[in-house]
Amino acid sequence: MLCSVTYDKRAIIVNGHRRILLSGSIHYPRSTPEMWEDLIKKAKDGGLDVIDTYVFWNGHEPSPGNYNFKDRYDLVRFIKTVQEVGLYVHLRIGPYYVPGISFRTDNGPFKAAMQGFTQKIVQMMKDHRFFASQGGPIILSQIENEFGPELKGLGPAGHSYVNWAAKMAVGLNTGVPWVMCKEDDAPDPIYHGGTNFGRTAGGPFITTSYDYDAPIDEYGLVQEPKYSHLKQLHQAIKQCESALVSSDPTITKLGNYEKAHVFSAEEQSQLLDCWISVDIKSSESFLRGGKWPTLTVDSAGHAVHVFVNGHFYESSCFIALNDAGSAFGTRESRRFSFSSPVNLRGGANRIALLSIAVGLPNVGPHFETWATGIVGSVAVHGLDEGNKDLSRQKWTYQVGLRGEALNLISPTEASSVDWIKGSLAKQNKQPLTWYKAYFDAPRGKEPLALDLKSMGKGQAWINGQSLGRYWMAFAKGNCGDCNYAGTYRQAKCQSGCGKATQRW
Repeated sequence: MLCSVTYDKRAIIVNGHRRILLSGSIHYPRSTPEMWEDLIKKAKDGGLDVIDTYVFWNGHEPSPGNYNFKDRYDLVRFIKTVQEVGLYVHLRIGPYYVPGISFRTDNGPFKAAMQGFTQKIVQMMKDHRFFASQGGPIILSQIENEFGPELKGLGPAGHSYVNWAAKMAVGLNTGVPWVMCKEDDAPDPIYHGGTNFGRTAGGPFITTSYDYDAPIDEYGLVQEPKYSHLKQLHQAIKQCESALVSSDPTITKLGNYEKAHVFSAEEQSQLLDCWISVDIKSSESFLRGGKWPTLTVDSAGHAVHVFVNGHFYESSCFIALNDAGSAFGTRESRRFSFSSPVNLRGGANRIALLSIAVGLPNVGPHFETWATGIVGSVAVHGLDEGNKDLSRQKWTYQVGLRGEALNLISPTEASSVDWIKGSLAKQNKQPLTWYKAYFDAPRGKEPLALDLKSMGKGQAWINGQSLGRYWMAFAKGNCGDCNYAGTYRQAKCQSGCGKATQRW
């Protein structure tokens, strides 16, 4: 499956979704091929998403033009193993080795050798369709490695070299981002330890170990308690992923040496129709124990959900029919207003509205001009300065549900979210929740109907096919006998009083 990988200031973006990807190093030449699968599986079980590895130039090209991709240097086999286990790859083409000439600087012979080796590795990866843009597991590439500390000694020649290296790498068109380790101005539009076999010792007076007290040691054994502690940490980070990647933190100073970075989950806002940021002065009376301000929203139907800083607010003016948390109109009077005290905070506040229209006019003179949705006032009342009208400010809009974009409705494709198992009957009523269940089809070939009496308002899919919307709105009004004589009028037949307008 082809994969789009980009990034912004908050996160890596995979197929349009910001992700926190946890990576660990497994350097394939520092273990045996027979160990690779077990090491990668332990890394995955420990909560990692990505395996990163250097590409060892001195091992793959021990002398100019003589290449080695066998045994411990079988890079293709290693990446295939990572792919089969189900993890991503960060391929770090950076270790440097050219004997007899100045390297890692603006030196023509070295740059020619480096470019030749980099091109060879990239083409090999393309030939096996290993880049994410080809449907493979490689989502990041690295050129050079930890070059930043070298710049002080190299000066302008070092800056020239690193710019050349970046442009050369990007020009290879891998379809994935390139990074530079410890390089603050990288110009990209852009943990197994192991063993140093043979004569590749890792440092002064260290014979073979490259272990560095890694959670999976030199021999492939799990080191406790470090491994399990990291596994739990990774799980905790994943639970906070949506908050960490969807918003900038609110920073609170805790003392002379500490700050708290507080992230607020905005996953609900990705479902929402429109949102706006509202600034509240720190001098407002309600911030010092006064009465909360009131938010009002005028709508021409059919329903609206209101969120303030990610909190779902209930309105005191609901025309509620067992649908707490939603303000909505009726067939007789589709206009309604939401009104509720809201706990705003000093500084920026995010107000988000989910506006729902259940059926639009499709007949009548100029019906295209008939307004539906939030067409009236949106305002905050009760501030020291009076009322704040938000209607004319610039709002950001989004259409559709995030769950649809994540393809949660597919009966076969793997979901990128974790479902919580449990009986629907035992759960508390929650707004904006996805439910999924499996059942065996009844025998026979007769038409079937889905009974949605126990549900509130939403949409239903079976086997990935949309059945449409449901809403347990109840009939009321003049509920006499039906009489179709003469010109048809809607009020001529309103039977079923007190029952759902459509249950099946």
